Amino acid sequence: MAKKIVILNGSPRKKGNTSALVKSFTEGAESSGNTVTEFFLDDMDIHGCKGCFGGHSSRECPCVQKDDMDQIYPAVKESDVVILATPLYYWNMSGQIRTAIDRLFALEEGDGNLLRGHDRSSALLMVAEGNGFDDVLLYYDHLMEHLRWRNLGHVLAGGNGDVGDIEGKPELKEAYELGKSIE
Repeated sequence: MAKKIVILNGSPRKKGNTSALVKSFTEGAESSGNTVTEFFLDDMDIHGCKGCFGGHSSRECPCVQKDDMDQIYPAVKESDVVILATPLYYWNMSGQIRTAIDRLFALEEGDGNLLRGHDRSSALLMVAEGNGFDDVLLYYDHLMEHLRWRNLGHVLAGGNGDVGDIEGKPELKEAYELGKSIE
């Protein structure tokens, strides 16, 4: 059965190495009949979480702030799979994706938890200049545990400092196969 997949792309580069992983993943996922919606977060107006606990999960736009998260909330609510795609910055995800993840908390507030569980899955696509993924994987694993999402795995592509460095590398095929495996 086809799945609804949402990709949160936290790269600041539309044609960078992270986007190359996203493209390969998307091709694989679509070849299995899935629908993929990508949000390129750097082009979106998303403010940081205020920690106000004023969200109401059952509203179409659950957060008290009105910005481009209003496009992401309905897609995540309807999704089967959420893909987190990001470059590695200071041993963690980019600020763009961390801000969006923080704001997803509004789906856990108020009238019912529409974020945790719900038979949702996730995977991590990540590119880095080096290979120091341990800290971010610890965070990602804790996030999956908290959200009660099935962890489909990750594609970690180290050694990619410049745009285009990922071309021809095996991680592109891994991303394609990960996408194709979602049925």
